[in-house]
Amino acid sequence: MAIAIVIGATLTFVLMLFASIPTGVADTYINFGIAILAAFSAIFGPIAGFLIGLIGHALTDLSYVLIDSSGDARIWWSWVISSAIFGGAIGWFWKSYKINEGSFGLKECLTFNGIQIAANVLVWVFLARTLDMIIYKEAFEKVSLQSFAAAGFNSAVVLVLGSLLVLVYSKFIAKPPEGKTE
Repeated sequence: MAIAIVIGATLTFVLMLFASIPTGVADTYINFGIAILAAFSAIFGPIAGFLIGLIGHALTDLSYVLIDSSGDARIWWSWVISSAIFGGAIGWFWKSYKINEGSFGLKECLTFNGIQIAANVLVWVFLARTLDMIIYKEAFEKVSLQSFAAAGFNSAVVLVLGSLLVLVYSKFIAKPPEGKTE
């Protein structure tokens, strides 16, 4: 699992840093790293998901701090914690997705996406927004717009890209249980 955490955190970090598209909402991006976080969480479970979200997002924010000469960049712990909890929440249900059995079908895909959408709403609309207002004294209107945009865009990215990654892993990489052949 340690190798999966390192690979997942690295891919999440790289995609968050270099493959994000601005949404038009301040400091809110279409983030392809969230699909990696969701897929690795669904495959490897809650501990891996939590650590991948924590490490990948923290490294991304730290990179912005290091390259920003204005001094305005910071590690947004509210969103780092939310990424970690997002990964843990998806991973919590990892056995119900049947990915590692090679059985990720329509039912499991619907379960995966129902959980990821609920987790996106929970962490971005409620947790990140609340922590932003408590820790950073951000305005309710600003963080509300950001959090709803993040939840919506992240849900869409995971729905499409995350589902595809999990499906490919399930069908071509996962090993069926002992005694089961296809």
